[in-house]
Amino acid sequence: MSEMRVVGVRVELPANQPILLLRETEGERYLPIWIGSVEATAIALEQQGVRPARPLTHDLLKDVIGALGRQLEQVRIIDLQEGTYFAELVFDGDVRVSARPSDSVALALRVGVPIHADEAVLAEAGLIIPDEQEDEVEKFREFLDSVSPEDFRGADT
Repeated sequence: MSEMRVVGVRVELPANQPILLLRETEGERYLPIWIGSVEATAIALEQQGVRPARPLTHDLLKDVIGALGRQLEQVRIIDLQEGTYFAELVFDGDVRVSARPSDSVALALRVGVPIHADEAVLAEAGLIIPDEQEDEVEKFREFLDSVSPEDFRGADT
């Protein structure tokens, strides 16, 4: 398992499909995951430190976990089958719950727990961006700094 960090979310044109981009913290591989617009908005809001007036679903889940006296310890992206990623939430006591990666990442950001990807997933879908493409990654970061949650509304999922 490799620890991953969230680079951000962007919208792939012309289909208006949001993509979550993760990167190894101790490596060079990136992991792009196509996600829904609701989850993209939830991730972007959390990354920007925006607190909605009412809790979003991921905020509610975080509060429910705490109210039940449980602790989320990590998120794992564990499999990739026919283009679909699979993740699990790992709680105290080694309790594991299957979840979509997008929901898992949105929750991990709110709780502040590490995100890991299985080596087999990274071997199959991980991308290494050559040095000449590093400026593309910088452009992507600039895009993330300028994007707002409203940019994700109305995308088809």
